[in-house]
This record gives sequence, structure tokens and C-alpha cells, in this order.
Amino acid sequence: MISYIKGTLAEKMEGAAVVEAGSIGYRIFMPASALELLGAVGDEVVVYTYFQVREDAMSLYGFLSRQDREMFKQLIGVNGIGPKAALGLLGTLRPDDLRLAILTGDAKAISRAPGIGAKTAQRIILDLKDKVSAQEMLSSLAVPAAAGRVSQEASAFSAEAAREAVDALVALGYSNLEASRAVKQVELTEDMDAEAVLKASLKFLAFM
Repeated sequence: MISYIKGTLAEKMEGAAVVEAGSIGYRIFMPASALELLGAVGDEVVVYTYFQVREDAMSLYGFLSRQDREMFKQLIGVNGIGPKAALGLLGTLRPDDLRLAILTGDAKAISRAPGIGAKTAQRIILDLKDKVSAQEMLSSLAVPAAAGRVSQEASAFSAEAAREAVDALVALGYSNLEASRAVKQVELTEDMDAEAVLKASLKFLAFM
């Protein structure tokens, strides 16, 4: 119903932020890791939201990207994982780290989150291992916009080059996980094509 909210960060509190948009202050529950990166009070922010309606409450949950929101939706789809536990997980492990833990079966890392025991961590891995793609971790690879000077087109181009590099590395015999990790080490620039990303990734793989 509400895809995202763009407005002024009016307040930060433990576990939530208030974003003012259209003279309305929206209280949005967010992972601790997202709140740290959201910005300072008074900044203009964009928060991607998930709106949950229950008999006893209506709640907004917020994330810094659509991919992080999708990770949250996947988590609350696991039996026994509610919004509070999902936010705790995403606050303990950043979304990309959680994807890595799921892909590698690292139940110990997942169980570090509050309220998540070993059995629950294993259930998360079993339920989501076929739904989480290593290439989803490339969502954070877009060229950072230096003071807004880099266009969305350039950012999308760099992300596409990264995805092509992962495909090429997999074709060379590396696993999706190895390929994604290597490409994530590359400092992308807007003029890099897939071949340039591939060459830089191979340098990292030589030391991995």
C-alpha cells in the first residue's frame, strides 16, 4: 500500500524513526543498522516501507533499499519469525551479511540476533536458502553518487557490469558465493565495463 516515504527526518528513537512528509509524521520501525545510516535529524530521506495491518495494530517498517525490504518480507514468511525478530536479525547482521550466512549455512552467525536460537537459525537457513540469491548481494554495488553528480543511469550501468562479471566468474568455475564476494571487493567507477570488473575481481580471487 505504501511503497516508500520521502520526507524530512524529524526524530530518531530506539528502534524507530519519524519522517515528516506532507505535514504528517510517520513513525517507522527500522533495524538498528539502518537507523545508523539513515542520516541526521533535518535531512531529507527516503525510506522503503512495508505496511502491516493486524487486528490490534497497524505498523510501518522501513528499510534503506527495496532489496532490504524484500529480505524482511522473506524473514517474516518463516514460521516463528515475526516483525520484531526480523528487525533484530537485520539489526545484528546487515542484509548482505545475513544473505551470506543463509547461503553458507552459518547458523552460528544468525543465532547471534536477539531471540534467535540455534533451531530457529537452522529453520531460517532451510526456508530461505533457495530464495536468497548470491547476486542479490550485488544490490549495494552501484556507483556511489558523489554529491549527487553520478546519474542513475551510470549507477545502473555499474550494477549491470557487476552482475555480468559474476556470471563470467561462475562460467570460469567459481561458485556464486565466491564470485559475489570477489566482485563486492571491487571499487566500481561509472566508466568500468564488465571486462574491467572481471579483471579486478580476478585479482582479489588470487588472494582469497
